[in-house]
Amino acid sequence: MADRTRASIQIGAPAADIMAVIADLPAYPEWTGEVKQAEVLEKDPGSGRAARVRLSIDAGALRDRQVLDYTFDGDHAVHWTLVEGDMLRALEGSYVLTPVEGSDATSVEYTLAVDAKIPLFGMMKTKIEKVIIDRALAGLKKRVESTVR
Repeated sequence: MADRTRASIQIGAPAADIMAVIADLPAYPEWTGEVKQAEVLEKDPGSGRAARVRLSIDAGALRDRQVLDYTFDGDHAVHWTLVEGDMLRALEGSYVLTPVEGSDATSVEYTLAVDAKIPLFGMMKTKIEKVIIDRALAGLKKRVESTVR
């Protein structure tokens, strides 16, 4: 699963505000197009943030139920990996937040790698990943900027 798709967006808010939205996994159905249901199964005892989550996903060509493990690095990054899924063999993703020097904005990079149980041609796999990333970044930006202002 070496191939990763990535994209970034600039959001007019500090990293802490953005990470607060990212870390609120049960609210994902409200602002992401693909996540239809999110249930926190375990929390990290130190941070109180989600450590294991069950998601129901509908991304058009990809419909899946997944359990993901999350690891947060403060307000700087979050990484997730697939524990189990109906359609996926492997999934790795991350958000990395970098403050934009000289402003209150933050650059958010989303990286995603998916390995489906059914064969997907390389172009189709990349397109699905790109659509998921672009929608997630646009939804995140809209959600953060509407709640921060």
